[in-house]
Amino acid sequence: MSLNFNELIEYAKAFSGLTPELEACLKDIGPEITPQLQAVTDSFYDQLATIPETAKYLEGRVATLKIAHLRWMTGLFSSNIDADFARSMYQVGDIHVKVSLPVEFMAGAMTLINNELTRIVIDTFGHNGEKCAKALQAIASVTGLALMIMQQSYQKSTLAEELEKFLSISGMSRTLFANLAKAYK
Repeated sequence: MSLNFNELIEYAKAFSGLTPELEACLKDIGPEITPQLQAVTDSFYDQLATIPETAKYLEGRVATLKIAHLRWMTGLFSSNIDADFARSMYQVGDIHVKVSLPVEFMAGAMTLINNELTRIVIDTFGHNGEKCAKALQAIASVTGLALMIMQQSYQKSTLAEELEKFLSISGMSRTLFANLAKAYK
């Protein structure tokens, strides 16, 4: 079954409230925010290092993870939030399943990121209440959208892995399983 990423991005935009106006805001504030994203990435991984449960996922990989994280965050302020963006976020969720990252880590991580971005936005635009409020709304919307897509992918990838385990253990063929599933709809 093929996933329609155009439909997925529209669905996620509806839930997150990411409007064309907020997307434009992200690109507008990008030049002032992106130079500060390395500090967000560094702070993010410093904070993760203090959480004992995350240590095994970071060991020996922090430098590589920081590069990917910074690229993703920069994209929030420069990329079109479209089907390609949805596909990318979907792949992130799938990768998190493959490394057995607990699902709550994604939501917790997004909270840490949003906290840092909130601080930066207030420091940068706090003198202009309207721009500050719009920037915070745009960031909350795009990070919420990204999280939603990653979690949807995570859920589907987890179910797919569980199905593979079931088929392997039971010896049931995929065709038989599909036929049984159709019969019980």
